[in-house]
Amino acid sequence: MNKAKAITITYLTKATYASLNGSDKEVDNISSIKKIRKNDGKDYPYCSSQAVRRAIREQLGVLGFELSEGVVGEKEKGAATTKCQPQQYIDDDLFGFMNASATTIKRTSPVRVSPLVATTPYLGELDFGTNYMSLSSGGNPNIFETEIHSGYYVGTILIELDRIGEKSPGDNYELKLSNEEKEKRAVALIDAIQNLWTVGRQSRFLTDISPKFIAASLMKVKNPVFMEAVRVDEDNQINEVLINNTIKDFGNQIIHYVVGERKGFFSYNTDSFKSLGESFNTIKQWIKDTYKES
Repeated sequence: MNKAKAITITYLTKATYASLNGSDKEVDNISSIKKIRKNDGKDYPYCSSQAVRRAIREQLGVLGFELSEGVVGEKEKGAATTKCQPQQYIDDDLFGFMNASATTIKRTSPVRVSPLVATTPYLGELDFGTNYMSLSSGGNPNIFETEIHSGYYVGTILIELDRIGEKSPGDNYELKLSNEEKEKRAVALIDAIQNLWTVGRQSRFLTDISPKFIAASLMKVKNPVFMEAVRVDEDNQINEVLINNTIKDFGNQIIHYVVGERKGFFSYNTDSFKSLGESFNTIKQWIKDTYKES
């Protein structure tokens, strides 16, 4: 078990009526969502990796962890940063930082996050809204529209277990955690992922982006093996064959794996997948065993 280097989780969620991540405005009164054009010529909405990381970080705060507050850059026009104290703050440890002051201090994040990309294209839907607040000052109603989307989204997270609570040679900051503290932080990260909730655009477009399906593995190498292997078709069915083939192809590198779903969420009956709660508990047990034996 002490050969474990990483955990990779590819997850699937569904947004019925969502505007997950704002983009640059193409028209003054239309709030766009971020989209990527694939080789089929269609535009697919996505929630950026930066937004997903922020969502996980905020959940760690909800779970009771003290987060590293933003600090104004020391140089003129310098970028703001965190306190850069990973020994004390869980988010500085998990998500890294860079402070380009007189002496550059940086930490590469051991938590690698992909964008959350829709599996179905954007079809041009718009939500119509009117802001009446200006009427009190004699103005006219402000009419605006917001791009919205409905469909499945898929994303991947890779966690470098061997780097949590450890610094690399040459890093000029304090970080040396006990295995008990490493386990505590890694388990909290899994809890945050299980309860993922984006903080952006939730006042009018409340959306549950927590995983409804996951394919996860404990790896001897750092490879997000399920990243392109989780797919759902138009009939609301998971491509089980592709997942099983991935498990076989990477059998020498996979120590353990688990595939789980929100029971009753998808349109088929199968005993092939565990429940979502059981799956996340399995992942947390991997973490406990890894740090116990390392």
